[in-house]
Amino acid sequence: MIMQRAWSYPVIRLTLLIASLLLPKIAAATDPKLQPSEGLKERMRDVTGQIEKNSADLETLYKYFHSHPELSLVEEHTSARLAQEIKGLGFDVTTKVGGYGVVAILKNGPGPTVLVRTDMDALPVVEQTSLPYASKVRTRDRNGNDVGAMHACGHDMHMTCWIGTARTLASLKDKWQGTLMFIAQPAEEIGTGARLMIADGLFKRFPKPDYCLALHCDARSAHGSITYTDGLALANVDSVDIVVHGKGGHGAAPHTTIDPVVIAARIILDLQTIVSRETNPTDPAVVTVGSIHGGTKHNIIPAEVKMQLTVRTTKDSVRKHTLEAIERIAKAAAQAAGAPEPTVTSDPGEFTPALMNDSKLTRRTVAVFKEALGAENVHERPPIMGGEDFSRYGREGVPIFLYFLGTLPRERVAESERTGQPLPSLHSDRYYPTPEPSIKTGVLTMSLAVLNLVGK
Repeated sequence: MIMQRAWSYPVIRLTLLIASLLLPKIAAATDPKLQPSEGLKERMRDVTGQIEKNSADLETLYKYFHSHPELSLVEEHTSARLAQEIKGLGFDVTTKVGGYGVVAILKNGPGPTVLVRTDMDALPVVEQTSLPYASKVRTRDRNGNDVGAMHACGHDMHMTCWIGTARTLASLKDKWQGTLMFIAQPAEEIGTGARLMIADGLFKRFPKPDYCLALHCDARSAHGSITYTDGLALANVDSVDIVVHGKGGHGAAPHTTIDPVVIAARIILDLQTIVSRETNPTDPAVVTVGSIHGGTKHNIIPAEVKMQLTVRTTKDSVRKHTLEAIERIAKAAAQAAGAPEPTVTSDPGEFTPALMNDSKLTRRTVAVFKEALGAENVHERPPIMGGEDFSRYGREGVPIFLYFLGTLPRERVAESERTGQPLPSLHSDRYYPTPEPSIKTGVLTMSLAVLNLVGK
């Protein structure tokens, strides 16, 4: 018996090991809770059929948007193309809402009103992707500088998925009931487009939605996947300008001057203590000096130095303290040097509030994504310090949900994980999505998200 029992233990352990590996797979194949429901399967067939029908045309449209970027507040041709495309689907279209904003309404009986947003503007970036459809656009920015223009944040993908979703839902009117409100928003990159559209009567001239949905490209995730955050997803964003005033003169006679370059350097170093010594370590905050300009020649001490800051916080109280501390530190450094008081300004029009995804809407939508794509392709992500003025629609009292669309080949993501070499981030001159699979996943998920709210 002792030998028999000794012999049986490895057999039992091997049997249990095999069972532990096989049973989850068997359960996944048989447990209806882990498989798409019959209703969702039917919706997926309907949506996928429309996507396949439009796939080639949508990719062509994507490449057009990518090749023809327009900067914030001058999205004239982009908005005209979007208005033309969606008007042809039977939407009632209004243009020039809050600048070049587009509002398209499709009513289909009683039911909820669902807003789907895309943004339109590009960034002042010279593209370095070497794609055959890469942007070669040169233009002038708001300050008159000659710059490149590139959809380095994926707004070209957002617009394409927006049109693809509109086409899909317009073709499936017998499957849903309610009102679709598709908006194309200008000036997201400078944090002012949503504010301008709301100020121009977005929720007064048009139906106030019951839900707001948007997607955003993810530069670090594989296509076919979705990432999301429940609750706080993105940060408050402020832009601060500081002009340090001094007294110019000869570089060989600094004692006859008040050097604003030295004062600016002191300010930059002291600003870092706001986060490291004045802010609770559990409250995220970022103070970054992204631009500093002063002087014209080696041996000339200039009369002023200009700095541009980006400030990121997640709490309104931390935001208030940080902005006040920046002004206090700048003035103290100037006073210590006997310099005139610096000019510190922050444009409230370009403030972007923190984005809070509505938990109930998030969980309801994510449940559908997990059924449709598989739970292994839908992942929760921590909040990040980026900003998105889609948050303003939530501040109007409407439940909002913004999710992130994977856009890279799986092998490219795997190679980065293996080697530790970082992938190009959003806003990089080398970032680009893989068009066809990214478009399909974007249209599929957004169409299912809307049907989950208005579907029969």
